[in-house]
Amino acid sequence: MNKEQVYLQLFHRECIASPSIERADVQAEWAQRDEYLKWKESKADISHEEVIESAWIKTCTEGYITEVLFAQDGTLNEFKLFDRLHTTGQWELLDGMLSVSINKGDNRYQFLVVGSSLNSIYSAVEYKNDEIHSYLKLMPTRAK
Repeated sequence: MNKEQVYLQLFHRECIASPSIERADVQAEWAQRDEYLKWKESKADISHEEVIESAWIKTCTEGYITEVLFAQDGTLNEFKLFDRLHTTGQWELLDGMLSVSINKGDNRYQFLVVGSSLNSIYSAVEYKNDEIHSYLKLMPTRAK
């Protein structure tokens, strides 16, 4: 995992164009652009305490809204917000990003959450079975 590639992939999705592109397809010269440097200043590392201190709300471009509870032991429980369908997964912090893996039936969802220094609305590009699937916004429910 290369943090700069994760950032550049997310920068592309948030500032250049939609849909998301693969990390391997990001262009290294984007890292020198003033627009990228300003965007990067608005990002922040996520702390362990921040992850476990409250429930998180996760939304995606596919229309799903879930509540995610991160446990101290690196496990997580996810519930669809309205019908409470339950799924489980694992999490860990990697270089200040929240790495999440969730299993739903035969599908595996993975994403790296990038924090924000401006507010508590974080973002990620989600993979389903190793293919780009969705763009996510995640919010811890307690104020920073």
